[in-house]
Parts: sequence; C-alpha cells; structure tokens
Amino acid sequence: MTTTQPVALVTGASSGIGRAAALALVEAGFEVVGTGRKTSQVTPLDGVTFLDLDVTSDASVTALVQQVTDRFGRIDVLVNNAGIGSTGAAEESSLAQDRRVFDINVFGLIRMTKAVLPHMRAQGRGRIINTSSIYGFIPQPYMAVYVASKHAVEGYSESLDHEVREHGVRILLVEPGATNTAFEGNIVQPDRPLPVYAEQRHIADRLVAEAVRGGDAPAVVAKAIVAAATDPTPKLRYTAGPLAGRLSVLRRIAPARTFDKQIRKFNKLAG
Repeated sequence: MTTTQPVALVTGASSGIGRAAALALVEAGFEVVGTGRKTSQVTPLDGVTFLDLDVTSDASVTALVQQVTDRFGRIDVLVNNAGIGSTGAAEESSLAQDRRVFDINVFGLIRMTKAVLPHMRAQGRGRIINTSSIYGFIPQPYMAVYVASKHAVEGYSESLDHEVREHGVRILLVEPGATNTAFEGNIVQPDRPLPVYAEQRHIADRLVAEAVRGGDAPAVVAKAIVAAATDPTPKLRYTAGPLAGRLSVLRRIAPARTFDKQIRKFNKLAG
C-alpha cells in the first residue's frame, strides 16, 4: 500500500506533547502514525494509526519502521518525541538510572533516526524533528542527567543536519519550555538519595511541579512541530512558547556571570 499524503511518524504519541503533535499533524494534512509502549490502552484519534514501539529496542525500532514503510510506502517526517525525565542531585542516581535516561532520550532518538534515514535519502526528502527542551541550551541543577541528555540531542541534531542536508533531509529541533503535561509522573527519582541534598532536592522538585502546572499547553509545542514539518525554508531551532523564546535570547546575549547568578537565584541556591 502507498499513499499520496505525506506520512509523519511520531514517537511517544500516547499522551502530552506527542499526542497533541499527532493531532496537529493530521490537521495539517499528514497521514500520522503514533507510537507508544502499549497503544492498546490509548484513546484513539481520528487520522492516527497507533502502533507499539520500544525505542530502547533495536528489534522493535526496525520492525516498526518496516511496518510503516510496508503499509504507507513512505516516511516524510519523523518526530522523535519519546522521552523521560530525571531529578535529584547527580551524585544521588546510580549509573544504571543514568543509562536508562540516555537510552530513551538519546539512544532511542538515534535508533529511530538511523532506521528512517535510508528511506528518506532514497526519497530525496524528509525531516527529522527532535523534541529537545530549554534544557538543551541552559543548565538546571538537580536535573543534570536529563539536561545532559537534551544537550546531547542538540549536538547530535545540529551535527547530523550538516551531514544529510545535501540528500534532501533536514534535522530540526523543537525546544519547549515548561509544558502542562504528565511529565512529573514520568520522572526518574534518585535511587540512592543522600541527606546532604535532601532540602535542595525538595525545593527543586517543587519548582519543577510548579513550572509544569503553569506551563504551556501541549498544543503550543505541537504548533512548533507542525511549523518545523511544513515550513518551506525550515529553521534549525524552533522555540515553543514565550518562556522558551525569552530564555533562548537571554542565553545568547546575557553575560555568563549574570546568567549564572539568575540560575542560582531562581533555584534558591546559596552563593
């Protein structure tokens, strides 16, 4: 089977940003495949085909991409949205926990990218849109591993974009700020908490919860994803929401010492 409609594949589409992006891409004229670990439990969306996927499994990724190309004959856009959060002082998490975050946020994204790139190169066109974060370009204490994973996504994406652009493929970044989703419920808590960090960890957790509750609607991020998927001349980076836009500008123009002080002030850190 083939389709004349452009096909978008969205990972982590069962809820939050991924679900909003899948719906927005349908409205923009795409045939959409949304993935999740257990899509049989997902409420259906008109125009979205849900398929199971584990981005940490080479076999699952390979089978999913083959299933999509067999069914639709093409993949025009990949939205790498599946991800997981982590909080706590960097010293408090085991290396196994840190690997889990990177295996989903970084290597899961890389697995998906490697799987779809041959199809996009053969088509002579395609866009891979990677959901990053404001934490892809700023620090955040007590979220060091999550922040490191998003910094890795930024560096991988920008470098890869130079490699594949001549083949008609673009690698683009969407950078949301705090978004009102179930992110809190998908955060890895440290498995070896230390009393010395307890008070500041609780402050950091409260700040994250407040930011999520007051954050942008997932539709705001979905709008940026659709723009990245459809702009005739796409930008490398799309900030999503006013906070992300302001922070992106401040990171570029504010003196390093001033920015450092603001990070510490916001996070109620001494010194």
